[in-house]
Amino acid sequence: MHEVLEEHAHHHEDDEPWTLPVAITISILAVLVAMATLMGHRSSIEVVLLQTQASDQWAFYQAKNIRLHEMQSIADLIEVLDRGEKEKAEALREKYKKEIDRYEKDKDQISEKAKEFENERRVFSRREDRYDAGEVILEIALIICSLTLLTKRKTFWYSGIAIGTVGFFVGLSGFLVH
Repeated sequence: MHEVLEEHAHHHEDDEPWTLPVAITISILAVLVAMATLMGHRSSIEVVLLQTQASDQWAFYQAKNIRLHEMQSIADLIEVLDRGEKEKAEALREKYKKEIDRYEKDKDQISEKAKEFENERRVFSRREDRYDAGEVILEIALIICSLTLLTKRKTFWYSGIAIGTVGFFVGLSGFLVH
């Protein structure tokens, strides 16, 4: 019985010597798909986090802007209501003008920080697109290589390798996006 199995296995190997290389190719493609998927998910999470941080900064900016307008209104009112106590009015006016200047500076810094988060989000979004495209192309290559085992045509294997190579480089290009 053992001899029959060995003979059958040997005979089977002679008929399809390319089965093992195709299976190894499929395994490699599956690993590359997993890696591209992982990088795509990580980039996607980073995009969401950066968008949240940018939104938080814009909310902070808006709060500072509201306070700035309050300070400007108070300073304007003091100027209008100046009735005899010029020194007190001038001191209050100066106090609020300093606050206005501070809010203007704060607002500008917050705006810049929000824009930095948005720019960083755009970079991660482009990376995510590259990883996702690489993943899709690698999955297509995986399917085409699998057709080799079903149809016993090496053309599918070679095509799968070529498409997989393209998918690998498309996914890899995600690391180059800055």
